[in-house]
Amino acid sequence: MPTSVPMPALGESVSEGTVTQWLKQEGDTVEVDEPLLEVSTDKVDTEIPSPVAGVLTKILVGEDETVEVGADIAVIGENGDSPAPEADTGSAAADETTPEPENDPAESEQPAPAAQQEPEPAPEPEPEPAPAPEPAKAEPAPAPKEQPREDRAGGASVDIETVSGTGRSTGTDALTEGYVSPLVRKLASEQGVDLNRVEGTGVGGRIRKQDVKDAARKQQERPAAPAAAAPAAAPRTAAADPALRGRTEQMSRLRQTIAEQSVESLRTSAQLTQVIEVDVTGIAALREQAAEQFAAREGVELSFFPFFALAAVEALKAHPKLNAVIDSEKHEVTYHSIENLAVAVDTDRGMLAPVLKDAGDLNLGGVARKVADLSERAHTGMLNPDELSGGTFTVTDTGADGALFETPIINQPQVAVLGTGAVVKRPVVVEDPRLGEVIAVRSMAYLALSYDHRLIDGADAARFLQTVRERLDEGAFEAELGLA
Repeated sequence: MPTSVPMPALGESVSEGTVTQWLKQEGDTVEVDEPLLEVSTDKVDTEIPSPVAGVLTKILVGEDETVEVGADIAVIGENGDSPAPEADTGSAAADETTPEPENDPAESEQPAPAAQQEPEPAPEPEPEPAPAPEPAKAEPAPAPKEQPREDRAGGASVDIETVSGTGRSTGTDALTEGYVSPLVRKLASEQGVDLNRVEGTGVGGRIRKQDVKDAARKQQERPAAPAAAAPAAAPRTAAADPALRGRTEQMSRLRQTIAEQSVESLRTSAQLTQVIEVDVTGIAALREQAAEQFAAREGVELSFFPFFALAAVEALKAHPKLNAVIDSEKHEVTYHSIENLAVAVDTDRGMLAPVLKDAGDLNLGGVARKVADLSERAHTGMLNPDELSGGTFTVTDTGADGALFETPIINQPQVAVLGTGAVVKRPVVVEDPRLGEVIAVRSMAYLALSYDHRLIDGADAARFLQTVRERLDEGAFEAELGLA
């Protein structure tokens, strides 16, 4: 029995998906769990595996088409149906034979006309001795099959060049949006290969696994370079793209979703932003002391961000009003019993917010590892839908690119978001036990809290920020860093 392949549910809030690339074609044999196609949603790109073994007999949804979750996208026949293309040609041959019975009834009556039709094939052997028909067969046979593929491949490459001149970039954006599968991106990340420097040998310039392996081998053959630093324990940021100058392009699905959600958030909640500054001089000193030991133990570089994130999670336990959700229709407030920390990550496709589940149970090392892991997989397209949902509070690293602070927009249905600014050294007035007020050079940072005034008052926000500031100003993380 043929098996229909539906568009799977790719997250609790995902209602539709866009087919970005078919990895199998009609007539191809597939195994159970073998990738069939790539699908893009508002939150993640992923490969859809085959639910059964058999033959892909029918593709129902073309590339770049969007369908709702549950809609059929393909049909897979049983192994006995493996010669699907041959079956089609057989049916075509059967169709060719159907005109013969139509001619028979047209001539109606007796088998005499049938006997007259038998001599007709007799003249056919006359051209047979001439080798002309066979070359005629040899020419069309490969040509019509190969040319459509070349047309498709050529069309794809033309699209890339044309769009790169008027719209989409041929750089990381193009790679992320369909010419590199998530598996290839993951392999490239593991091998330390820059996909922008890899020349694809697949159809339409598609980068295959072998291309990545070859690039990794070439990198190893080059003279040894200084060892790469451990992944930073903070969200990585995307590179700027100066090629956008003078272009007009279609907004990506993710960009459209971000736009809709941002406007809806401002329309839904009454948002205010409160800013304080914190002195992280003590934390800066601890980082210098424990950097090498921490990287060796945890496998990630120690940045300021895990300290900010951990202080925010601890403050949420003391101020649950900022870790809540409002049901406007029922006029109810639910205060969460766990802290699921969403971390804003700037990727080439747009901002994503993967979630550290049960962040309240993590120590500094655990937060650093999870942030680095989620950030890396956000950039390589390897996040699963569940990792992009369920956040109860968000922290965004505003200072990753040097900004002092911003007024972040709340990630609905949450009620607050914390922006952490760049850490900069500057002169400030401090209290010295012996000299009194003195001017000293300190490592300072701004924290900006946007909150929903429907539930949180300015005093509530101030108390939360004060708790975060006290934890960071104190800088008592020696035990967490193995220095105590």
